[in-house]
Amino acid sequence: MPGYDVRVIDDEGYPVASGTLGNIVVKLPLPPGCLPTLWRADERFNDAYLAEFPGYYKTADAGFVDDDGYLFIMARTDDIINVAGHRLSTGGMEEAVSGHPDVAECAVIGIADAMKGQIPAGFIVINSDVERSDEEIEREVVKLVRDKIGPVAAFKMVMVVKRLPKTRSGKILRATMQKIADGESWKMPATIDDAGVLEEITEVLTKRGIAKIGD
Repeated sequence: MPGYDVRVIDDEGYPVASGTLGNIVVKLPLPPGCLPTLWRADERFNDAYLAEFPGYYKTADAGFVDDDGYLFIMARTDDIINVAGHRLSTGGMEEAVSGHPDVAECAVIGIADAMKGQIPAGFIVINSDVERSDEEIEREVVKLVRDKIGPVAAFKMVMVVKRLPKTRSGKILRATMQKIADGESWKMPATIDDAGVLEEITEVLTKRGIAKIGD
């Protein structure tokens, strides 16, 4: 893109090899008149976009550059999890999971793990006309992610749920789901469409021994 020096770097600010997932940034200076600040919030602009990677504008997107020089945007950096030192995109896992013919909707989050830092956990809503067992579909989804992404994803946990928690505009509340799974304190999102869904998610996590009701 003319005027923009787009690069992919790791969390320490060093360039990553082609095909390696990293932080998408734009080397400063930006083109004239482009994103000079936030309205009446110069300090917040600096903290949000410039402070983490000096010399670069942080897009808060994650992706990679392939061998041909094409840039692939895979997820927001908030959707990147660290599994045993490997940076993985939950969005990429969701793309693999959604390829299963019996899956209507899905969400993947990172759950805290003492050994690996984080491990991915998938939540799937099954199509209403499916008559096979949940366990069978869960096994197939695990294999699907392993085949498409590889064993590095450590994707072994899939849970069938009736529905996913969403805002009224349709955004899945992954951050809240993650806090419930990790036993962190959380507040009911003001924009949630149906608060009862989070109770259902908590019950499913509790049955798997991941969360405790009341945490």
